[in-house]
Amino acid sequence: MSRAEYVFRLSDGNDIPVCIATRRGLRNITLRPKTHPVREIHISKPWLVRDAAALNFLESKRKWIERTFARGPAKECVVPGMCLEYLGRRVTVLHDPAQYSNCVSQDGMRLVIGGAPDMFERRLCDVIKKELMSEIKRIIHTAPRDVWPRRIALRDTTSRWGSCSSTGTMSFSWRLAFAPHDVMRYVVMHELAHRRHMDHSAEFWATVSELYGFGVERAKRWLVVHGGELHKYF
Repeated sequence: MSRAEYVFRLSDGNDIPVCIATRRGLRNITLRPKTHPVREIHISKPWLVRDAAALNFLESKRKWIERTFARGPAKECVVPGMCLEYLGRRVTVLHDPAQYSNCVSQDGMRLVIGGAPDMFERRLCDVIKKELMSEIKRIIHTAPRDVWPRRIALRDTTSRWGSCSSTGTMSFSWRLAFAPHDVMRYVVMHELAHRRHMDHSAEFWATVSELYGFGVERAKRWLVVHGGELHKYF
């Protein structure tokens, strides 16, 4: 069972929680540093290896760990008054504790979040997710009806931007709200293509190109290079 009883202090002074799990049948110690959406180090060790030995092994890999977190996305706090880019527009986010509901200005350039200060981030996330869901549905409705999903869900996944089940349920990472619109559209069309081909065959990629149109490779490449940046908020 994993636990975060230890921390690994980076050279910049930041403490990274260390979760150690004992695995039966494992022969060697394995390390898995995570840079998003939370910064953690996961250690798996054989049954007879003590925690101290696992931590010593972690320390021996310090240079690699330091490089990994240095390359990872830095978290940026969202505070009232800052400009936040999502769904292809730049929005100034404000907070009014006397206001019960959330309010978007007519020009869409200002978003006022109401409620208690400790609910600011949660309510802001809810607004972004709601707008993202509406945009995903709009994009889906531009595609042929035979590839439409039966159900859509938003998730906070770390390794997949979207998925499509054999039953027709599609899930998307809500972090796509912070991606360029053409990149978000690529992910949607990618999953829609799975309604015809539940694999990554040549026929599947041909369908992705058919649904997306010109520029599909550029959008795909952007996600590979910059995808980690989509986790910098919250």
